[in-house]
Amino acid sequence: MKWETSLSRECVRVLTSRSTSTRVDTGIREEVPVHDGSVQLPDGVRRMIEERAEAVGFAALKHAATAMSAAYRESRAVHMPDPARTAAYLVTRMPATFAAAHAVLRELRERLGTRPISSVLDIGAGAGAASLAARECFPEAQTITMVERDPALAAAAHQWLPEAAIMLEDVTRIKTLPPHDLVIAAYSLDEIAEPLAARLWQAARVALVAIEPGTPRGYALILKVREELLEAGASMAAPCPAATPCPLAAPDWCHFAARVERSSIHRRIKDAELGYEDEKFSYVAVAREPVDLPASRIIGRPRQRPGLIVLETCAPGGVRTVRAPRSDREAFRAARKATWGAAWTPRSVTVVCEPR
Repeated sequence: MKWETSLSRECVRVLTSRSTSTRVDTGIREEVPVHDGSVQLPDGVRRMIEERAEAVGFAALKHAATAMSAAYRESRAVHMPDPARTAAYLVTRMPATFAAAHAVLRELRERLGTRPISSVLDIGAGAGAASLAARECFPEAQTITMVERDPALAAAAHQWLPEAAIMLEDVTRIKTLPPHDLVIAAYSLDEIAEPLAARLWQAARVALVAIEPGTPRGYALILKVREELLEAGASMAAPCPAATPCPLAAPDWCHFAARVERSSIHRRIKDAELGYEDEKFSYVAVAREPVDLPASRIIGRPRQRPGLIVLETCAPGGVRTVRAPRSDREAFRAARKATWGAAWTPRSVTVVCEPR
């Protein structure tokens, strides 16, 4: 790659070996639900994760997963032996990151329309969950570059993305990021001590996506990044229906949910009965060129009442409560299919939209 020559060899390692790796089935799957349907990692990746988990052993895996979960809630790093820590991350966190990134990137794909994405830069890539989601949502992308400072996670990413380039480095030490069509920062900005939004935007030729946990803290970071990007001239792509200030006020915050199917080992680690969990996330996606934005977006789980479906939506004019009565068949049918995070276009004049 041409840009590699401009980077210091002392601070960047690029792993590009292709001949010794087995290609994993990560092709795009049709009809994958974006917001409320369960999303799974590609089968080949899941099998390799299960093999890593079995090699570590259940007791060590559960201990590492418990420590990691506590650290995640407290927004702090966890220090454990690499095999156990890595396997615990792959089993418990990677599927959730993949599901959230998949939901966001599918939405971006729809907003961009026919505009192609030929290259992807994944910042703080971890084990490559967002890159895998990008391969499914943008199958035309021929180049994927992942920046990750953790050698164990980078090695795992290389196992199922052997054709991707991996820059084994702290992104804050890279003076100039290599330009790519799409830049992704999924669950990584909060772990980086310094602001990066402007530098990430400089590297994005077509679009930029930032994803953080769907907590007040994560939303606050996304809101800050959103403001910086819009001030830099970026065009809103998602989730907002306009580039106006966010109408939500504390204690509310904008977040969405992606349903994640739990593997059997995941259920055992968490002592869980349900075969799924909902990953809450906040995000922003911007583009170089203006895109078609929806009339509004559903910002909460739809509520069903006798003869009525209630949707909380965000529109250019602010937050609106939409009431679709059974008497309006078209609107009621559309509301029944509506999901949290999806775009919403009023289907008839009988739908009541009230300021919240």
